[in-house]
Amino acid sequence: MFENTFKNIDNVLWNDDGCSTELDYIEQTSWIIFLKYLDDLESEKNSAHILAGTKYKMLIVEEFRWDSWAYPKNKKGQPDHNKTLLGDDLINFVNQRLFPYLSNFKKNNQNSNSIEYKIGQIFDSSGTGIRNKIESGYNLREIINYVEELKFKSRKDKHEMSYLYEQKIKNMGNAGRNGGEYYTPRSLIKTLISVIKPKIGQRIFDPSCGSAGFLVESFHYLKNKKSITTTEVKKLQTETLYGKEKKALPFIISNMNMILHGIESPNIIKTNTLSENILDFRDKDKFDIILANPPFGGKERDEIHHNFPIKTKETANLFLQYFCRALKANGKCAVIVKNTILSNTQTHADTQIRKQLLTNFNLHTVLALPRNVFSSPVKTVVLFFEKKSETKKIWYYELNLKKNLGKRNPLTLEHLDEFLNFYIDKKDSKYSWTVNIEDIDKNTYDLSVVNPNTKKAINLREPRIIYDEIKNNNDEIQKKINFIVKNI
Repeated sequence: MFENTFKNIDNVLWNDDGCSTELDYIEQTSWIIFLKYLDDLESEKNSAHILAGTKYKMLIVEEFRWDSWAYPKNKKGQPDHNKTLLGDDLINFVNQRLFPYLSNFKKNNQNSNSIEYKIGQIFDSSGTGIRNKIESGYNLREIINYVEELKFKSRKDKHEMSYLYEQKIKNMGNAGRNGGEYYTPRSLIKTLISVIKPKIGQRIFDPSCGSAGFLVESFHYLKNKKSITTTEVKKLQTETLYGKEKKALPFIISNMNMILHGIESPNIIKTNTLSENILDFRDKDKFDIILANPPFGGKERDEIHHNFPIKTKETANLFLQYFCRALKANGKCAVIVKNTILSNTQTHADTQIRKQLLTNFNLHTVLALPRNVFSSPVKTVVLFFEKKSETKKIWYYELNLKKNLGKRNPLTLEHLDEFLNFYIDKKDSKYSWTVNIEDIDKNTYDLSVVNPNTKKAINLREPRIIYDEIKNNNDEIQKKINFIVKNI
């Protein structure tokens, strides 16, 4: 039933002039499902209070509850067609009354971890929140009717919904353009978590959480421990998983994804993580475990750079500095970055960041991934490091697959089995090797992934660097030509 409902909603959105991509589909589906879920959750809590003989204060006033504006019913529990909004009346109500009302939740609630505050952030009218893109009120009415069929009350229903929602996120990740930044293959996430081995009582953090895949999988890893106690379950729900996200779409998706997987009030904050001054971090601001796949490329505003001791315009380098500063003593980190982070020797910042990583942390493992793990052909690596002692040696593993990855051949857990088996003893093989810190060039701290068994460097310089070098050479040649011409 749920799968057909999602397909029907996508078909309606496909015919709406305001929605044109997979990103639009999941965005618009998400805010509507979120309000339906919220209404079901409120109904459950209210019923529980009635049974206990206590009074429950509903979050949303009656006028803006699901059964008042979206799917009004008569006393017999049947659709009340006299009160059902259609066409322009429905669109105007949603855009001019519902969204502004929900946006005010942020202004009226200061606790950023409360569900009220999250509602306000999701529907923030200042331009950073979700907005309704559905132009036809008749299309919106049809979608609402489909969503009304969705139920969130049984564990089986929530499990099926969470699975289908994950599939939609995966489809969005395959949609090209910037869709891939929201989705990290779950096989890769599970592998990273298997290496890190988080424990209940540790604080796990993803500062660029996208669709919250790292947090969701960490939740399941910890929840499925055999001897988890009631106290630990509560700690897992409220004091273990933390995330931050800058953009409106992944913010609502991450919250929705965690809710559907069983985390009732996700600790996800909508903010630009890089706007924080990392020099001001105190112990209470730090985390035991950081798992992340920060955005590839991109640039930040000039004022952002003042928050970091090593000045750089590369977003990935800023995030890497953030991870290092946000990690507690003895903390563990697994982060996915472009492989050029290890090899770029053209800028002082890259060299300094690698030096800091080797001298202040134990960078013990580098997992080199093949192309097309994500929707982009950019080559990536996973850095595993701990905040204790300095690096003595680095174990490299090059994931070498017989068949190229793509939509029809995604990365699987089986692809990563050998890495996990070899990781235990840091075993050297045809595609894995160890580099001693003494053998690393102390001028460049070049950590390029160069397999000594195949003598093949898999790192390539960025096109921008090659272009700059060619331009500089051409400028030098032109200067010499001008000098010769001038002196003839």
